[in-house]
Amino acid sequence: MSEQHTASTPGTREVGPSLGRVGHGLARYVLAAALARTADGGAVVAVVLLVTSSGGSGTLAGVLGACVTAPHLLGPFVARPLDLARDGRKVIATACLLYAAALTGGVLTYGHAPAVVTGLLLAAAGTCGPLLTGGISSRLPAIVGPELRTQRRAQGWDVATYGIGGTVGPSLVAALSGWVSPTAAGLALAAGAATAAGGVLLLPFAAPFHGGDRATVLRPGATLALIARTGSLRRTVYLTMIVALSVAALPITAVHLTRILGTEPATAAVLTAAYGLGNLAGSMAVMVFPLTGEPDRLMRRLALGVVAGLLTVTASPAFAVTAAAYALTGILNSFFFASTLAARTEYAPSGARSQVFIWVAALKITSGSAGTALAGSLTGTTVRLPLVVGVLAVSAAVTAATVETRCARAVEKRP
Repeated sequence: MSEQHTASTPGTREVGPSLGRVGHGLARYVLAAALARTADGGAVVAVVLLVTSSGGSGTLAGVLGACVTAPHLLGPFVARPLDLARDGRKVIATACLLYAAALTGGVLTYGHAPAVVTGLLLAAAGTCGPLLTGGISSRLPAIVGPELRTQRRAQGWDVATYGIGGTVGPSLVAALSGWVSPTAAGLALAAGAATAAGGVLLLPFAAPFHGGDRATVLRPGATLALIARTGSLRRTVYLTMIVALSVAALPITAVHLTRILGTEPATAAVLTAAYGLGNLAGSMAVMVFPLTGEPDRLMRRLALGVVAGLLTVTASPAFAVTAAAYALTGILNSFFFASTLAARTEYAPSGARSQVFIWVAALKITSGSAGTALAGSLTGTTVRLPLVVGVLAVSAAVTAATVETRCARAVEKRP
């Protein structure tokens, strides 16, 4: 698929949102997305602390935490209403309010009602989660307009909101849990999600992609089949999944690397913080210097950048070097993430755009969870083994994507 550039020519007027409207819409988007993703990113930590601080077992904490994360797999099945809706803002705002209400119920019922009741409420919140992540991202192209450079810069902002959610959410929960209580932390996240609902409703209205013909909106299974048979989308999915699986090893590996590097176990937090700050720095760089080029090619090249970062972590001989390598990997991963957002935006058909965004997000979360579990099992053998596996897996995925692309081009050139 070729890139679509929107350019003004002498004597013509560029079609699309005005600069002022784009700026206001993007500012509202960033605020709403950051609040929603902070709630989603911190919920698991809040639930685990809620259980463990009251003397609950680790098993119960893990099960209730999974009640928040596992339903993200249902994302593609709750995404279709977003493509069908006349006003997608209302669908996302409703999801934010339901998330807030369910999370509040889950937090307040723990210890006062059977654990299954708490689990069901948390699962209800988790089911809304995909609309707070990939669902909100699917609104961005309509806010910033068709101009490619503007879209790429806005995707940098979007990456930043994910980074904020993944770092500020858990940090806020940890702080509030220490100052007040885990219950207060969970309620604060719920309040953030409810506030995000108001921010979503203030976003500029975007006409539905189906143009009034709902029959053109694909069902979840048909959307997945479309992704599987469309080369650019297929490569987007498996590159996203493999990179997510690989970088998920970094927090687990950090704890064990401190022993090898001769530092205190608590310094593992410095490594994970360096990775998070690298993610934020990378997203800021994309805002200032938007990515250029075909997303398909960008994903392959930036995935190799992640490989370079993982190799640097693997080979680093000292703690300072390791911290820098974690930050570098975070920067490169944010670049890669921005390229996958560009791919979803530019390759997804209008009749299934929201579903494509959420399918990729759901599969990414699943792969990241698998990567965490895999890293936990592999570090028992050799500390750096999860990093080596990640390097080999991403390299193999890039090789497969390159071969696939070249074969497809060769077929297109045949007479």
